[in-house]
Amino acid sequence: MHAQQEAGVNLHGNQDWDTVVISKKRPTAAAAQKPSNVNAAIRAGAQVDTVKKQTQGNASAARGPIKSAVKLENDTETFEHERVSSELKKQIQQARLAKKLTQAQLAQMINEKPQLINEYESGKAIPNPQILSKMSRVLGVTLKKNPGKK
Repeated sequence: MHAQQEAGVNLHGNQDWDTVVISKKRPTAAAAQKPSNVNAAIRAGAQVDTVKKQTQGNASAARGPIKSAVKLENDTETFEHERVSSELKKQIQQARLAKKLTQAQLAQMINEKPQLINEYESGKAIPNPQILSKMSRVLGVTLKKNPGKK
C-alpha cells in the first residue's frame, strides 16, 4: 500500500502533491531586437548583425497620390440634402390654416411630432414622401415634393 502512494496514487483523497515549477518566458526574437538589448550586446562585445528595415507601406503610396483621391480633390460638387421648397412649405401652411389647424394639431393627426411640421413649414426638413402623403390626406390637398415638376 505504501508503494501505491509513492506512485502518485492517493488513497485518502483526491489531491496529488507533485512539485510544479513555474519559470519566466524566454525572450522572444522581437525582444532580442529591441535597440536597448542590441546596444547592451554590442557593449558586452558580442558580434551583432543589424539590418535596417524600410517602412512597409503599400506600393501605390510610393508612386504618388491615388487617382481616385485626385478626382475627389478636383471635385467641386457640393453634396447637400434636398430641402423643402418654398412653394411646398407655403402650400402646407396655407392648407393647414384653411383647415384652421395648429401645427401641433396637424402633427397629432398624422402621428408625428409638432417639431416636424414646424421644420416642413420653415423649409428645414428633408422631404419624406410618406409624411407628405399623410399631410395630403389630412389637409385634403395634393402635396408634391417639387410642385413645379411632375
